[in-house]
Amino acid sequence: MAKRQPFLQDAEIVLAAPAQAWSRADGAMSAAIDGLFVADVRVLSGLAVEVDGSAVEHIRTDRRGAAELAFTGLLRGLDADHGADPRMRLDRVRTVDPAGMTEVVTVTSGRDVAVDVHLVVRLAADLAPMPVVKSGASLPSVRFAVGSGTAAWCSGDLAATLTADGFAVGADADGLRLDLRVRVAPHGSAVASWRVRAEVAGAVVAAPAVPVTLAIAPSGVPALDEWTTRALADLQALELVLPDAPEDVFLAAGAPWFLTLFGRDSIWAARMLLPIDTRLARGTLRVLARLQGTVADDETGERPGGILHELRRGENPLANGAVLPPRYYGTIDATPLWILLLHDAWRAGLPDADVRELLPALHGALGWLASSVPDGGFLAYHDASGHGLANQGWKDSGDSVQWRDGRLAEGPIALCEVQGYAHEASLAAAALLRAFGEEDDADRWEDWAAALRSRFRGAFWIDDADGGHPAIALDAAGDAVDSLTSNIGHLLGTGILDADDERRVAALLLDPRLDSGLGLRTLATDAAGYWPLSYHGGSVWTHDTAIAVHGLLRAGFPEEAARLASGLLIASRAFDGRMPELHGGDPASAGSPVPYPAACRPQAWSAAAAVVVRDAVTGGPAPRERIPAEHRSARAAG
Repeated sequence: MAKRQPFLQDAEIVLAAPAQAWSRADGAMSAAIDGLFVADVRVLSGLAVEVDGSAVEHIRTDRRGAAELAFTGLLRGLDADHGADPRMRLDRVRTVDPAGMTEVVTVTSGRDVAVDVHLVVRLAADLAPMPVVKSGASLPSVRFAVGSGTAAWCSGDLAATLTADGFAVGADADGLRLDLRVRVAPHGSAVASWRVRAEVAGAVVAAPAVPVTLAIAPSGVPALDEWTTRALADLQALELVLPDAPEDVFLAAGAPWFLTLFGRDSIWAARMLLPIDTRLARGTLRVLARLQGTVADDETGERPGGILHELRRGENPLANGAVLPPRYYGTIDATPLWILLLHDAWRAGLPDADVRELLPALHGALGWLASSVPDGGFLAYHDASGHGLANQGWKDSGDSVQWRDGRLAEGPIALCEVQGYAHEASLAAAALLRAFGEEDDADRWEDWAAALRSRFRGAFWIDDADGGHPAIALDAAGDAVDSLTSNIGHLLGTGILDADDERRVAALLLDPRLDSGLGLRTLATDAAGYWPLSYHGGSVWTHDTAIAVHGLLRAGFPEEAARLASGLLIASRAFDGRMPELHGGDPASAGSPVPYPAACRPQAWSAAAAVVVRDAVTGGPAPRERIPAEHRSARAAG
């Protein structure tokens, strides 16, 4: 059978970036995704617990926080009789820290006599890099060097060690074996523990020495507070820094596949969190400015002034045959989004000194923007390397840009929302430049935005009897790709639409073809390519819906925003407050949301979406003006 990407929907996850541990509900590591990972290397690939004379019957998984899980099992084989009341139990507490994992094992007896217990923990390690795991494959188990109460294993630039307290450490043909032999006193307990720690010399990300602590006052809506509380804890667990920039904290995109720096994802998450904190925005802006493009390189997608797409410790082979380099710039939207984050963070209170320090990077980003848009044209992408991402917006799967009849659009492709980002970014840059004494450049970028806006509708609007809608994109021939998609929600509040078109888009976002009742579908149900479990062709992405909600608020549609946000809130209950990367686009009338089985969780922008939903559901303070009111949209202009 061909190897396939592992499913995640029934797995347990604890993390403290750059470490993460995946397992079954009983704590065993036995499925394709399972293991302890540090810096995208699987340090442990197998874990099983056995007790002589008894099965371990799992009865509880206690999710205590982003970094801690507890598992409870019963040892009825060690009971004195076969009555209904179990008298012997096994509790395991698993805690992940940025360097590895600790597990504390407690055997507790309710019997009146002492009980001899022999417990064995079996561990395996294949040191597979994350791309191998994502492909559904594994590697042969490594050899262990065993000492007194310790073990060590290594490969390349990774070195792992195990230390045990109370266990005897040995190795056999199956891997490491930890033996605990103990006499548990009547009504007593016995405790032992083991810890795995890994060091990766070539790691490109690290945990912050001083994490950013996020907090928000209760809203009074229980389901919303439950989501927000868990989301903020998950966000702290996703915090990272670059090893050579330890003070600049940013958010990893998500676990397991994207536990590293992603320009677009990190920017959007920081932007959504601005109502409660600017420190993550500051760190994200500074880190991406450090890695800003300086040369033209088709292999990496780098261009002078361009903002990074993703950072890895090695090449990243994808299922479709593409191979991304460790530092990859193939993104069409990260650069204008970086400009917007700088402006929004400044409006939210980022000190002028921090903004002034980033003005050279702003000029670089504006240079990239100017050179990327031909006279009279639009911001478009094309993979010049032949082995990068074919689609370079946030919907970056191969079939994400398609016509209503199911045909795939041919590139170069100009996405509608990217034009909105570019328009708003040019005005945001103008506001910054004017505030920092660069009037001439400010005037030029305001004129640039006006020209882009003037040609957008004629190129992108699809007319029909119901009032039409913006196309998802223009294809290589300049034709408007006619499918109705969630991309249109990203246009609201950017100023590129007039008031009537904003009103039409707001109505379409609540149209049952797009609104599932549990969030916004990526592709309308009347498109030939629609499928509720298609990655970008009918599923619901939390962050995508939140961006539309935020746009509705900015454009003056609070009731529509609250309705769309309420769908996400309903979905959050089904996911216990940890919203995944995406879920199925089935209608709410069909029941609870269907998990997308390979979806990341936690995912930074899905967690950050809780703050946007909070504003919409509670009718919080009006959003800050992103750009001067006279430019924000036709609605704001009158």
